Amino acid sequence: MKELKQGKLGERFVQAFEYAAGAHAGQRRKGKDLAYISHLMAVAALVLEAGADEDTAIAALLHDIVEDQGGQPRLQDVEQRFGKRVAQIVWDCTDADTVPKPPWRERKEKYLAHLGNVLPESRLVSAADKLHNAREILADYREEGENVWARFNGGREGTLWYYRALAKKLAALDSNRLVRELERVVTELDRLAAEAHTLRTHG
Repeated sequence: MKELKQGKLGERFVQAFEYAAGAHAGQRRKGKDLAYISHLMAVAALVLEAGADEDTAIAALLHDIVEDQGGQPRLQDVEQRFGKRVAQIVWDCTDADTVPKPPWRERKEKYLAHLGNVLPESRLVSAADKLHNAREILADYREEGENVWARFNGGREGTLWYYRALAKKLAALDSNRLVRELERVVTELDRLAAEAHTLRTHG
């Protein structure tokens, strides 16, 4: 990955933030009255803290824009506005570009399989995305317990399977702070969910 010069972000990053905010306006986080842009900001912050360059930070802001806000026409617009490298990272982080989306398990298995064939920058954005999601799930699980799974298409078992598989796959491909933190968060979530299951079963 290219290093940021003196840690500075340029006008392109500001434009990308405004573009993402406009495209995702009105979208909320799953099961929450929380503006979706908060997630995109968090993912961009995580990749920057991990040493990413401006293109990668821009792609972090835009990583869900094809999947959620327009498919291939949106990807073409991203490439025109922000360049081929940003568009490639965004595409690498996309698990569906059609409406309706393919079946959930099929999409997730395909996404896992293709992670080994994408840019390292794309895996960094993916790790940041999944880390922020996993942190939110863990925090919500501590507050809401088993009710948290109702907001996810994969339910309890599918969601836990997917995050375990993601952490394992990313750890096998890269060793960086985001992947290691993802492993720690997923391990803790898995532990708490297993404890709750044991209590329900034997309590």
